[in-house]
Amino acid sequence: MLIPSIDLMGGRIVQLVRGEKLKLAFDDFDYWIGRFAAYPLVQLIDLDAAMRQGNNAELIAMIAKRLPCQVGGGIRTAEQARALLDAGARAVIFGSVLFDEAGVDTKVAEEISTAIGRERFVASVDTKDGRVAVRGWKEQVELTPEQAIAILEPYCGAFLYTHVDREGTMQGFPLERARVLRELTTRKLIVAGGIREHAEIDALHEMGVDAVAGMAVYSGLLAT
Repeated sequence: MLIPSIDLMGGRIVQLVRGEKLKLAFDDFDYWIGRFAAYPLVQLIDLDAAMRQGNNAELIAMIAKRLPCQVGGGIRTAEQARALLDAGARAVIFGSVLFDEAGVDTKVAEEISTAIGRERFVASVDTKDGRVAVRGWKEQVELTPEQAIAILEPYCGAFLYTHVDREGTMQGFPLERARVLRELTTRKLIVAGGIREHAEIDALHEMGVDAVAGMAVYSGLLAT
C-alpha cells in the first residue's frame, strides 16, 4: 500500500533531501488534501517540531480532521498523543523519545503503549549510515535498526523505518533491507526513503510491507 507523506515546515508542505536540503515547497493545502482524500492512510509529519524549531500545530489539527493520518514529528508525551488522537489522528508516531544514551528507553515505550494502546503507537526507527538517527536525524544512537525493532516489538502496533541515506533522493528503496526487517517483526511494517515507482511499492506489498512516498509524489514521478 502506498502512503502519501505530508511533511510540514514553516507553514508549508515541503520535501527535503536526506532531511537537510529543501527541494520542494507548496502552500496549496486544499489541492493536496483533495489529491490524497481517497487513500486509507496518509503520513503527516511536523518537521519543525522534530527539529525543535517551532511547530505547525494548527495545520496538523486541520489536516488530521480532513484526512486519515498517522501523525509524527517531535511528539514526546502520551498527553500530546492523546490530544492528536482526539483531534482525529488514527495513530501517532514516536521517534527520538524512545531512545536515550543507553539505547531504547523501554520505560517510555511501555508508558506510551499503556496510555494510547499498542495499535495506535507507531515506533519510528530511522536509520542513517546503519545506525538509528534521532533529533531530526541530526544525532545517532549506537543501535542498529534490527536491535531497536527487537526491543520495541512488545510495545507498538507498527514500525516506521526510514532509510535516511536515500530520503528525498528518488534513488529507490533498498528492498533487501525491507526483507530483513520484515522477518524481524510480526507488527505492521512501513518503510520510507527513496521510493520512486509503483514497481517498488508492488514488491514491498508482496513482502507485506507498506511504503511511504513523498518526493516522487510531489514531483509527479509517482502518480497518485
